[in-house]
Amino acid sequence: MHVIATAGHVDHGKSTLVRALTGRDPDRLEAEKRRGLTIELGYAWTTLPDVGDVAFVDVPGHRRFIGTMLAGLGPAPAVLFVVAADAGWSAQSAEHLRAIDALGLRHGLLVVTRCDLVAPERAEEVAQSGSERIAESSLGHVDSVVISAVTGAGLEDLRVALARLCSRLPQPRTDGRVRLWVDRSFTIDGSGTVVTGTLGAGTLHRGDRLAVGDRVVTIRGLQSLEAPQETVAATARVAVNLRGADASAIGRGDALLSAGDWRLTSVVDVRLREDAPDLPREARCHVGTASLRAYVRSLTPGAARLTLDRAVPLTPGDALILRDSGRDGAIWGAVVLDIEPPALRRRGDGARRGAALLDVGAAELAALVRTRGSLTDAEAAGLGHDLAGLSGVSRLDCHPEMLGGDEFVRIGSRVATRDVVSQWTSALEAAVDDQARHEPLRPGLPLAAARARAGLPDLATTELLCRAMALDISGGRVAREGTRPDLGAKSAALEGIVARLGDRPFDAPERPELEAAGLGVQELAAAEALGRVIRLADDLILLPTAPALAMRTLAALPQPFTTSAAREALASTRRVVIPLLEYLDRRGWTRRLDAGHREVVR
Repeated sequence: MHVIATAGHVDHGKSTLVRALTGRDPDRLEAEKRRGLTIELGYAWTTLPDVGDVAFVDVPGHRRFIGTMLAGLGPAPAVLFVVAADAGWSAQSAEHLRAIDALGLRHGLLVVTRCDLVAPERAEEVAQSGSERIAESSLGHVDSVVISAVTGAGLEDLRVALARLCSRLPQPRTDGRVRLWVDRSFTIDGSGTVVTGTLGAGTLHRGDRLAVGDRVVTIRGLQSLEAPQETVAATARVAVNLRGADASAIGRGDALLSAGDWRLTSVVDVRLREDAPDLPREARCHVGTASLRAYVRSLTPGAARLTLDRAVPLTPGDALILRDSGRDGAIWGAVVLDIEPPALRRRGDGARRGAALLDVGAAELAALVRTRGSLTDAEAAGLGHDLAGLSGVSRLDCHPEMLGGDEFVRIGSRVATRDVVSQWTSALEAAVDDQARHEPLRPGLPLAAARARAGLPDLATTELLCRAMALDISGGRVAREGTRPDLGAKSAALEGIVARLGDRPFDAPERPELEAAGLGVQELAAAEALGRVIRLADDLILLPTAPALAMRTLAALPQPFTTSAAREALASTRRVVIPLLEYLDRRGWTRRLDAGHREVVR
């Protein structure tokens, strides 16, 4: 599943857009429906071809609910930024973009809504202006789509753009410790306490024991996309039925944690995403779905120490937002660097500590990559590092075995150790060879399966590594160069049918004949891949030369011609001729005029 949050000014059509995409109303409160205004977080989901399930977290746009907006945006890996064509860029558009930039989000899509209310030129102008503003944020350059949720215009283009966005999202970590920030808590008669949230990493199982605050609870049941589940892996919207806690004791901003795996802290040192010499002494700190009061001590421009009003589960690399509600909503983004900072007792300790936090040495970054095996530019930035400063890095522009002696290898936006790349290379070769050995009719391994078998972190890295290894990628499948399907002992039977078709090119074999020869759908698909036949249907085959031969005959008929005339001229049957004519139509060689007539396109 992919999870995407909305963002944008109030009344620009975020909820209407989600409703049009999913067929579900994200607004669940009666006050929201009555006023046409999103007050609380809303949720809806849909399924996209070749992508799977996509869940949307719909956030309020009104500035009075900025805290609720941040609670929805914080745990989401991607954002759908909405601007209305008839209103253009507005105050909350800018504020929401500042929040996105402060969180360091890197994946998003601009949607210009209500294009039915303005001229096309105006909608494109709004899209261009919005794209330019967004490009200056952490999102960078994003795709833009102009739509109307009322007329449906552009919705298919939006689904295509959403699929493209989802394909670019980093592969979530599904092992290791769990931290589920709670965004809603309630009670269901007969079930008890239920909490919901966005699971960004790890996996939940029914029966797991988790910690929330100082309590230990047990997962009594799980739901995702309104269906009961035994297991839910990141990334996912999930509802968790808990045993051992009342709903009144858990609320937004609490977190369900792998018991014993997290340390709660109330004092952290952070790196600011930009210099902030005018930080307030007190601010609201937003992390995950939590909103905390923070006392801020500036250590040096670019670094600060936060003392929070309660202890929360944080880890280095967490993104958070500091918000000064007293200064027109001024916000700053920050990254957690240290959750157990040393005490500052002597004069000058703060400045020295700030300088140390900002002095990210190459040795520290190299150790981080070695520990993790690989790191993306985005992941490194979230931890306060820049992979561009790492030395001893070779770019993957040839087979990994031919690279120089550098310790690290850059593959697209990821840097990995040489040892890890060697493991991936060996595992990929073994997976590809295993597929060819066990499935000779379909020797190509699906790219997603290759990624999973080799333990690669994402499809983009998998594809780049395959190309560097000179593996063939075709139709979403990967194989060694020159690998072809192998029919084995059934080749002789195929050649007998090919010989007969050479004499009677439109006398396609019937299914019993194919079955007697041991040629099923997979064998025929392999024969087509080898260029021995073409398939007009799963079990309807002709020679590759048959379409050209048919055109020679059809062109000699009086135009337009009927299906019956074509059948008689080709000495064939309707079972063969109708699919053949449809094939010629798709090629643009013939044109269907009505139910009974066609003509040759000259």
